[in-house]
Amino acid sequence: MAIPIGTQAPDFELTTLGADGPEVVKLADQLGEGNILLLFVPMAFTGVCTTEFCSVTSELSEYADLNAKVYGISGDNPFAQQNWKEKEGIELTLLSDYEHEVAVAYDVAYKSFLPAKNLNMGGVPKRSAFIIDKDGVVQYAESSDSPGDLPDFDAIKAKLKELG
Repeated sequence: MAIPIGTQAPDFELTTLGADGPEVVKLADQLGEGNILLLFVPMAFTGVCTTEFCSVTSELSEYADLNAKVYGISGDNPFAQQNWKEKEGIELTLLSDYEHEVAVAYDVAYKSFLPAKNLNMGGVPKRSAFIIDKDGVVQYAESSDSPGDLPDFDAIKAKLKELG
């Protein structure tokens, strides 16, 4: 279960790789201008995660027209994320939740990720989507226990359109 709609989004400081090296992105610094779409994925370089972020990349202008900044979050380190971005042509900003603190704060961390495949990694983020408005309030929350299930992007776009 994800944090509920109508609550204040937990603030965070996560690392991304910019043109000059590692940079910190703080949620509080992004508020006030428009809406924020946070997309959590379990892992870089996996099929469904790559499909999701490549699809979102192809629609970034549509999200901009809906007054939304899009951030992708995974537990991978920022250097692995950068390699993934370059390999797959992903253009959204990827944020590294290497310690899984943000996945826990948003209540989307697996206790054990794919134990049937002997991965047993706790803290890996579930595939999830959150819309945070300019005041920092969660306006949309979706999380799936199945790593193969994509978020409902039609519902996300409809909510962004409603928020303006």
